[in-house]
Amino acid sequence: MGHTPFGYKIENGIAVIDQPAADKLRQLYKNYLSGMSLSKAAAAAGIKTYHGTAKRLMETAHYLGDGFYPAIIDKGTYQKAQEERKRRATALGRNNKQTQMRKIQIPTHFHMGEVTALYDNPVKQAEYLYSRIESESK
Repeated sequence: MGHTPFGYKIENGIAVIDQPAADKLRQLYKNYLSGMSLSKAAAAAGIKTYHGTAKRLMETAHYLGDGFYPAIIDKGTYQKAQEERKRRATALGRNNKQTQMRKIQIPTHFHMGEVTALYDNPVKQAEYLYSRIESESK
């Protein structure tokens, strides 16, 4: 196992609840559902973290309990937090935001100095030819 989620510890190969950390998690959910921002909810719960990490804590499904991790958060609280997170993201216009790819501009016209060398190695020849480029235009 590469990482034990916050709120748990491993004892004799079994995941058990780390009670002080689990109490902080429950308070994080409570604070967030009371209207606090993610970072403020985490800070008020005693969890020193950034907004993005607090978001990931809120999204961790292990807290519902699974075959390895015992439940820390009840399903109703977890679901309310997910709905609230989506509601806030929608209100801020952050849902389904497409990352716009930057258009790559590849120069197709260039001026090259005189070619005076010829190499048997194609990589070395390409390096030499590129080194002869004096100016580029699109």
